[in-house]
Order: sequence, then C-alpha cells, then structure tokens
Amino acid sequence: MPSLPYEFRDLDLLELALTHSSVGADANNERLEFLGDAVLDLIVAEELYRRHPGLAEGVLTELKAWVVSRRTLAVAAARLGLEPHVRVGPGLQRAALPRSLMANVYESVLGAVYLDSGFEESREFVLRTLHDELDGVHERKGVSNPKQSLQQICQRQSGAPPEYVVLEERGRSHARAFLVAAKSGDERFPGAWGRTLKEAERWAAHEALLALEEREES
Repeated sequence: MPSLPYEFRDLDLLELALTHSSVGADANNERLEFLGDAVLDLIVAEELYRRHPGLAEGVLTELKAWVVSRRTLAVAAARLGLEPHVRVGPGLQRAALPRSLMANVYESVLGAVYLDSGFEESREFVLRTLHDELDGVHERKGVSNPKQSLQQICQRQSGAPPEYVVLEERGRSHARAFLVAAKSGDERFPGAWGRTLKEAERWAAHEALLALEEREES
C-alpha cells in the first residue's frame, strides 16, 4: 500500500479507492471519486476564503479552479506515490497512467479518508498533500487575465484570436445568465456560465486555459 499522511482504519476503503473501473470489478472507485470531488471543493474553498480575506469571489473561484485542476491533483498523486498501487485493466497497463486518471485517484482516496474518519481528517489530508499549491496561489493573484492569456496562445498556435460562442441564455432581463464557450479554429473548449457576457467569456477563457494546460501535461 502507498505511504500516505493518514492511516486507514478500514483498509478495504483504500483498496477500493485504488481500483479503477477498467478492472471490470463490480466495485470500483468511481463513487469515492464523486464524493472526494465534493469534499475537496469545500475544503479548498474554505481554506482560500480564510487565507485571503481581501479577495473578491471571482478571484477566489479562479484560484480554487487552479488548485483542484486535473494537473494539480495528478502532481499531488505522484508525490504520494499512488500510481504503482492503482489497479487497472489490461488496456491501461502501460509505462505511465494518464494524468486525468491519477487526478481521479487522488479524489477517490480523499473520499475514502472522508468515509473512514470524517471531515476534519479529510481537511488535514488535503492541507498536507496540497500544501505547496495552497501556499503558491499568492503567485497567481492579480496577475491572471485569462482572456488575454488565451488570445496570446491562440495567436501563437493558429495566428488568430479565439472566438466566444454563446451556447445558452437563461433568466429574465434583470437576472440573465449566459453559457459561453471559447473556440479556436475547429476546436471548442468547455463552456462556462456568467451573469454577464463579459463574465461568461472570462470564465470560458479560464476553462480553455485549464484544458490546454492538462493537454500539455498529459
């Protein structure tokens, strides 16, 4: 079993957290991943709220998205040495497992910690295993302009700036919400909601940047 900053009382939970659905077993880590994702979001949101009392909601949301991104969680999983212990099916048995899979394993292990001991132990697990990322967010504060960053990348790669496509609109005139996706050439990135078109475009650019970062690291 991996060396973790937490000692499981129920080792069956840890074994389940390390069992990928590709194994074909009736029980796998997908439900634990679902639970761990929710627990992680709350812990990181609370920690950022506590550490940075002067930051606006939009900046906190952006920093949280970075801390819990697939790339960040895959790095944390690597630091914990989880990969050699993950059970996968024959189709995934290769030199290195995908980063997205390892990020999901981190979440499933966290879900297992939560079921084994509750919220406070889960919080301690996150603070220990994401210590560098939580301490490093100050380097990203106030310097992130996702639309500008995405434009620079798109112009460098394709010679043209990204487009922003409105996918859906909801609400009445006094309470509108917009779902917008960034598009570069033939590729459309995941969409994001905003209370104004400008806000939705900013979050759409942020989603596109996360997708491009994960692609570079995979």
